[in-house]
Amino acid sequence: MKTKRIFLMAFAAMLSVGMVSCGKDDANDSSSNADSNVQLTSGDWIDMGLPSGLLWASCNVGASRPEAYGDMYAWGETESKSEYSWKTYKYCTVNSSGDLLKLKKYNTDSYLGTVDNYTVLKAGDDAARVALGNGAYTPTINQWSELIDHTTAKWIKVNGVEGTLLTAANGNTLFLPAAGLCVNSSQNIPGYDGCYWSSSLYSEHPERAFRYHFKPDDQHITASNRCYGFSVRAVRKK
Repeated sequence: MKTKRIFLMAFAAMLSVGMVSCGKDDANDSSSNADSNVQLTSGDWIDMGLPSGLLWASCNVGASRPEAYGDMYAWGETESKSEYSWKTYKYCTVNSSGDLLKLKKYNTDSYLGTVDNYTVLKAGDDAARVALGNGAYTPTINQWSELIDHTTAKWIKVNGVEGTLLTAANGNTLFLPAAGLCVNSSQNIPGYDGCYWSSSLYSEHPERAFRYHFKPDDQHITASNRCYGFSVRAVRKK
């Protein structure tokens, strides 16, 4: 399961899998304990032996354990919420139907409003920076690509929670729980896939931003509407 592709795709198939209410879930306990013999690398920050030397957080933003889902965030927002739509998105205006009309920030297209050419999240708009401080930030799409290129991936369960285990050449591991995603006020059933924001805008279509997406048999990079709620995993320099 080591592929890297750029996909611009609709969510129809994904959303048809099943939905539950959006909201934080830091428990994720289960009686199932498959793959309980997997030893995750300990510590708050994991050295995956990457050429950049970047350290990856062992938990999602808003979580206290590697298998906990943590919080969901719209791109560029720093607080979780109960509805993830253009109507509730911080950096846009909408029409009478609640659809995107204009962008207020992070815009490269004059059709969508005033162009500022910001293509990477500012510090105050970065959920990882705001929540964790201490040099933490949301990785760029190139940093996600580096992680994918220098690890092998395996779909496993940790304490009953499904997700992908990334193993580096130095033997260290990083577990990413499959927390799904939030669209409007519903969350794709956890355990089906994982969606993690990058800090990088998709500048050709600035209403979207890049993310890392994985399922049991696939992982790739794609771009999605900024108003959707995805997980955030932090990085920092050594």
